[in-house]
Amino acid sequence: MKTANEREAELLASVPTGLLINGEWRNAASGKTLDVHDPATGTVLASIADASGEDAMAALDAACAAQASWARTAPRVRGEILRKAFELITERAEDFALLMTLEMGKPLAEARGEVAYGAEFLRWNSEEAVRDYGRFVTTPEGKNKILVAKKPVGPCLLITPWNFPLAMATRKVGPALAAGCTMVLKPAKLTPLTSQLFAAVMQEAGLPAGVLNVVAGSSASSISGPLLADPRLRKLSFTGSTSVGKQLMAAATENVLRTSMELGGNAPFLVFEDADLDAAVEGALAAKMRNMGEACTAANRFLVHESVATEFTAKLAARIGALTVGRGTEAGTDVGPLVEEKARANIHALVTAAVAEGATVLAGGNPVEGDGYFYQPTVLGNVANDAAILQQEIFGPVAPVTTFTDEDDAIQLANSTQYGLASYLYTKDFSRLLRVSEQLEFGMVGFNSGMISNAAAPFGGVKQSGLGREGGTEGIAEYTTTQYIGIADPYA
Repeated sequence: MKTANEREAELLASVPTGLLINGEWRNAASGKTLDVHDPATGTVLASIADASGEDAMAALDAACAAQASWARTAPRVRGEILRKAFELITERAEDFALLMTLEMGKPLAEARGEVAYGAEFLRWNSEEAVRDYGRFVTTPEGKNKILVAKKPVGPCLLITPWNFPLAMATRKVGPALAAGCTMVLKPAKLTPLTSQLFAAVMQEAGLPAGVLNVVAGSSASSISGPLLADPRLRKLSFTGSTSVGKQLMAAATENVLRTSMELGGNAPFLVFEDADLDAAVEGALAAKMRNMGEACTAANRFLVHESVATEFTAKLAARIGALTVGRGTEAGTDVGPLVEEKARANIHALVTAAVAEGATVLAGGNPVEGDGYFYQPTVLGNVANDAAILQQEIFGPVAPVTTFTDEDDAIQLANSTQYGLASYLYTKDFSRLLRVSEQLEFGMVGFNSGMISNAAAPFGGVKQSGLGREGGTEGIAEYTTTQYIGIADPYA
C-alpha cells in the first residue's frame, strides 16, 4: 500500500512536462521552465517547459498543417476519439482529481465532481460531432434551391483559467474537435498540469498529431500576442477576467477573429419572502462555496427579502461557519486554500472595507494563520446596498448579505452591475419565476437551485460577462461557419 506522499509523487512523475507541438513533447525553445506550486503548502509540485512566442508559433504551424486533414476526417471518427477520451478520463478519474487538488487546492470531493463534469463535455460533443446539421430547401418563390453547410472555423486559440483546470479545457477542446477545428491550448500558468495530463490522454485516445497543441507559459501575452497577429488563426476562445478579455478582443479585431468570451460575474442570489429558507441556505452553500468561491458563477451578492433576512442570514452563517478548512487531500476538508496569496489579500481587503462601511461579521472574516493561502469561510450581514464588496467579483469564500423590499427592488438591485453571467432565484411562486427571470439581465438563472452548470446547457453571459456560449447545441456552433450555396432549380 502506497503512502499518500508516494501516490502524489508517482502521479506527478506521470505528467508530461514539455510543450505538446505536432504530437511531440518538447522543451521550450528558450530552455526555460515554469514552477507549479501547491497553494496549500507553497511548495513546488513540478517544473514544466515555459513557452515563448517562438513556441506558440510552432504550435500554430502544427495546427495549420493539420487543419485540412482534420476537417476532412469523418464526423464519426472525430466522435469516437472524443468518446474514447471520455472513457479514459473516467477510468483515471482519481488521478485527475488528485492532480487538480494538488495544483489548485479544491477538496478531493469537488475535484471528483469536476472530473465527471469535465469529461461529460467530451461525451456530449462526441455525440454532437455527427449531428452538426445544415439544410437544403427551396427558395420561397420556388425558383432556386438553398444549400446551407456548416464548416469548421479553422485553427483556434483556446485560453483557459486556473479555477477549473479540466472542465475549462474540455469545454473548449470538445466542441472544437467535434466541429473539425485544430487548436493551440494555453492553460493558466498557475494550474497547467491538468491540461498536460489531459493532452496526453487525448493522444492515447488516437488524436492525430498537430490537432491539439499545448503551450503553457509564464507570460500569457508572449504566447497570445504573436498568435492573434497571425492571419492563419481564425478563432479565439477565452475564459477569464473582463479586463483581460477586453484586451484580447481588441487584439482580435485586427484579423476579425471569431471570438468567444466567458468573462467576469457578479451573481445575485435572490431569496423571496415565500422561499423555502432551508433549501435556499443549501442552495447558497452550493452557489457560494463551490471551489472556495473561486468561480465566475459563484453567488456574489445575497439579496434577501427584509422579512426573512435575519433568519436566512443566521442559518447561512451557522452552516458556513461550520465548514472545515484544510488541504484538499485531507479527509473531512470542505474548503481548500485560495490559489495564491494575492487572491487572499484582495479578498481580505474587500472584507475589511465592508466592515468599515458598517457590515457585521457573522462568521469568519480573517485569513487562516500558517502555511498556504487559506481564508476563513465568511458571512457578512447588514451590508449596505452600495458597498464596494457588492460591486466587485469576490472570487472567494465570502457571502455578503443585503436586503430588498419588494420584487421591483430586487430586480433593480440584481441588475445594478456591469456583469450578467449567472443569477439565482428562490421562490415557491412559479409566476414570479417567469416575471423575474424575464427581467434579469443575466445569461443564466438558477431556479431553486444553486448548481446549474451542465454540458448539455448553453453556458454564457450578457453585458460585460462575455460573448457566445459553451455547452449544449450552441457550443459546437461557436466553432463553425455557415456557408450558403445558391443552386439554380434543375426543374426550372
